[in-house]
Amino acid sequence: MSHIANNIFTVHPGKLSLADLRALYGQACRIELGGLAEAGIKRARQTVEDIISEGRTVYGINTGFGLLASTSIADDQLEQLQTNLVLSHSAGVGEDIADDVVRLIYALKISSLSQGHSGIRLSTIAAFMDFINAGLIACIPEKGSVGASGDLAPLAHMTAALMGEGVVKYKGAKIPAKQALAQAGLSSLTLSAKEGLAFLNGTQVSTAFALAGLFQTEDVFAAAVVAGAMSIDALMGSAAPFDARIHAARRQPGQMAVAPKYLELLAGSEILTDHKDCDKVQDPYSLRCQPQVMGACLDIINNVAHTLHIEANAVTDNPLIFENGDVISGGNFHAEPIAFAADNLALAICEIAAISERRLATLIDPHTSGLPAFLVKDSGVNSGFMIAQVTAAALVSENKSLAHPASVDSLPTSANQEDHVSMATYAARRLGSMAENSANVIAIELLAAAQGLDFRAPNITSKALQKMQAIIRAKAAHYDKDRFFAPDIEAVTKLVMAGAFSGHVMDLLPSGKDREND
Repeated sequence: MSHIANNIFTVHPGKLSLADLRALYGQACRIELGGLAEAGIKRARQTVEDIISEGRTVYGINTGFGLLASTSIADDQLEQLQTNLVLSHSAGVGEDIADDVVRLIYALKISSLSQGHSGIRLSTIAAFMDFINAGLIACIPEKGSVGASGDLAPLAHMTAALMGEGVVKYKGAKIPAKQALAQAGLSSLTLSAKEGLAFLNGTQVSTAFALAGLFQTEDVFAAAVVAGAMSIDALMGSAAPFDARIHAARRQPGQMAVAPKYLELLAGSEILTDHKDCDKVQDPYSLRCQPQVMGACLDIINNVAHTLHIEANAVTDNPLIFENGDVISGGNFHAEPIAFAADNLALAICEIAAISERRLATLIDPHTSGLPAFLVKDSGVNSGFMIAQVTAAALVSENKSLAHPASVDSLPTSANQEDHVSMATYAARRLGSMAENSANVIAIELLAAAQGLDFRAPNITSKALQKMQAIIRAKAAHYDKDRFFAPDIEAVTKLVMAGAFSGHVMDLLPSGKDREND
């Protein structure tokens, strides 16, 4: 069942669903903690207290960090140790992480801290939730993590805000954290032993960026399927390549799943019926091979979602505390799984736009489309979609550069103590830019395909595609002569990113399937 009700997100640690995370990404919710978490939190904290009272030396509790792990810290300096850790690690740079991604970071960190392996006090988690529920958004610089030892710098900035350090957004303004806490009626948090490290260790920033990229990619994918179907009809293409028997023979799951969606979207098209007996033998690959390309992209999306769902529910702190009192140092903070997932998702985002741009190029060329040059009457006087296609080509080319794998680039840090790193944070962060580029490309194809369908009158497309065309036309009228074009592209891009075209294929996508299983 869903964990969101009445705008309250109840965090059941280790049981976050993709559907709920997508909902949280879309809108702010209050956060509450599921009651069953308290026993494990208290047990792990008692282990920390026992270690201190017994005078044992344990990494992360009463030692230095990283290369300084062999340095023992006196009991009366443990709070200062945690404070110093957070302040010194607040060294990020760049623009603030977007509010919707910060909301995901919050939820993922609450889930990780509450699974009884981190040794944090229940009162500290409660203070964190009070901070969140007061509407305080920590200003977290987006650059500065290499995705190993956790997302140290960005999580330090988040934690510093709880302590009254740094800057937060509150009621629409960026103000000093200490001032915001006072206005919200909250006190600055004083960290106890192990707590600063528990906040800073973890892959929550990388995972949140990757989840945001996944959710954006779902909407881009869905819009691309609609755009591809519209282009088939606008170009008087064939529905034969979408026959289920072809795809069953290959057995690739994504291909078999997505091919029927094109037939559903095209069902009942007068254009399709009118030219079914024409002498055209085969369509270009960008039309004919859509199930093969988009199916492969769908497989990547689903595989990435599987990895990210696991990571969203993971404990990536270090050291970890176990029920029998063992405190063990490991490397769950190393974000290689997210780096690999993000690199793979980047390939899918890139290809979705690449094949879309090729369909667009076919639409504007009168020799391949049978439509007016650049999809406008009186071409020559009017340039129509000429430069819109150039924009699409520029964005596709940019995505190709951005798709270069980040995970193969490791640079040692912390005096070679951290000698192999994942670069997951960048790998995941660039997905947002790539998805936005692809959304713009798909928007241009949607506009072009809608224009092409207009030119096929009096024959009309299917009812399903007429509805999609109406969504486009509500924001951008038929292009009868040259006009200032950018607002049309911007408006339809917003529709793509808002999921306006997602309904037909959402059941194939991870968030949609997850919602059905709730």
